[in-house]
Amino acid sequence: MSLTDPLGDMLTRIRNAYGRRKTSVSTPASRLRARVLDVLKAEGYIRDYSQTDFDNGKSEIEIELKYFDGTPVVREIARVSKPGRRVYVSAKSIPNVANGLGIAILSTPKGVMADHEAREQNVGGEVLCQVF
Repeated sequence: MSLTDPLGDMLTRIRNAYGRRKTSVSTPASRLRARVLDVLKAEGYIRDYSQTDFDNGKSEIEIELKYFDGTPVVREIARVSKPGRRVYVSAKSIPNVANGLGIAILSTPKGVMADHEAREQNVGGEVLCQVF
C-alpha cells in the first residue's frame, strides 16, 4: 500500500494510540520518521522508540508513549506542512507554539530539529508538525 503522507500517518497513529490509552504503537520505519521521533524523545514527549528489521527487507518502529498521572503528555499533535501545501519559514518567522509551551518540528538544511534549536542555529526550513 502506498502512502502519500507517511509522516502524517505516523502522527495519526500516535494520536489514535493516545486516545485509546495504549502504551505503545508501531509504524513502518523511515529515516524522516526516526528523526522526528528523535526530537520528540529529546523534548520529552515520548518515552523511547526502537526499530526492528525483518527478513523481507522491511523495518518497523515501535514507539513507547508517555503518560503523566494517567493523562497523555501529548495533548495535541498536528501536521502543518502537507503534500498538497508545503509550509516553509525563515529563521526569523519560526512559529511560537502555545506561547512557548509546545514545539514545532522543522526539517532544515542542518537536519530535523525543534523550533528553539532552529532559532539558535539561525536556520529556517519546512515546518513538519506542531506538538503541545
